[in-house]
Amino acid sequence: MLLRDARLLSGADDHEGDLRIAEGRIDAVGDLDPRADERVVDLSGKTLLPGLVDAHVHFSLSGETSVEPIVDMSDAELALVEARNARKTLAAGITGVRTMGARGVDLDLERAVERGDVTGPRMVTNSRSITITGGHGHHLGREIDGPIDARKAVREQVKRGAAFIKFMTTGGVTTPGTDPDTVALTDDELDALVDETHRHGLHAATHVHGAEGAKAAALAGVDTIEHGTFLDDEAVELLVSEDVTLVPTLSAPYYIVRNVEWATPDSARKTEHIYERHLESFARAVDAGVRIAGGTDAGTPFNYHGSNAAEVGFMIEHGLSPRGAITAMTETAAETVGLDGCGTLAPGTHADLLVVSGDPLADATVLNAPEAVLLGGELVSGHLPADE
Repeated sequence: MLLRDARLLSGADDHEGDLRIAEGRIDAVGDLDPRADERVVDLSGKTLLPGLVDAHVHFSLSGETSVEPIVDMSDAELALVEARNARKTLAAGITGVRTMGARGVDLDLERAVERGDVTGPRMVTNSRSITITGGHGHHLGREIDGPIDARKAVREQVKRGAAFIKFMTTGGVTTPGTDPDTVALTDDELDALVDETHRHGLHAATHVHGAEGAKAAALAGVDTIEHGTFLDDEAVELLVSEDVTLVPTLSAPYYIVRNVEWATPDSARKTEHIYERHLESFARAVDAGVRIAGGTDAGTPFNYHGSNAAEVGFMIEHGLSPRGAITAMTETAAETVGLDGCGTLAPGTHADLLVVSGDPLADATVLNAPEAVLLGGELVSGHLPADE
């Protein structure tokens, strides 16, 4: 299939041209002549860009005010919920995700998507997130006590097929009795978690709100920090010097703040306390040159699957350039989570594509309603113009 006369937007590149798809991949980009019997689609006036990649989603959650209803679900019920959320995510133009742990069901969903039994985006998946006993996310996570148990927990997730390891360095907003600004893991536990993860060739992702937690995680060698809500100058400097990527998830507090009257009292209190500081931390990180990968925390309260593209607008509003925000949620996110062959329009990569009207660099909201979504060259949502 030849997509003709589109505005091609990828990374620093932005020009009019053609793109050919063959066997699910981008075959060529440029000024191309149609081949015999090739389908030709005129995209004049449209923008063609890589499918978005969300580096932080929770398919087990669906925007509920509390995780409690999820805890009581059977694995079969949870799998159905995850399949529904995966379908919504792909239809909205998010063609790749990193799923952040849910009782191991994510691994089953990933295999079902790869087989074609379930419709969903490409996935990079862990099993259970690791937390201290009673820590953030303990309802669906693997609780640990001490560095030896930490190593065992990593090995358990690897055994089950995890492609990365996630752990909770601080408390969180949605887990009662935990403090987002307090470091939960000891230095020995952090060192053990990161070392064991890297020994298995996987990347280490950690939930962090407070500055002290970010510093401890960066010094331990973590690869990505999720949220980074209370970053101070020292923490930001460490993220730069230690080459740690920040996944800011600006969507998560945004939706709680705007629905605070329906949030749980604990979530409402914590979010009102952190929201402005989160935005300040993000701007500080951008100014310092911290590497940013787009992620939404989709599934957290009122943060619904299918609304993921709004994160691009939030990143623009609070510090990134339009091109930088789109790159953060395409190429950078794909590289960060290990989705090889995604996030660009380079020949040889997966033909995971969005067709949108208008100019996303001038108005990022056009990403919220793509005209067409292609995964591996196949139309999975929307429609393409009639053939020439």
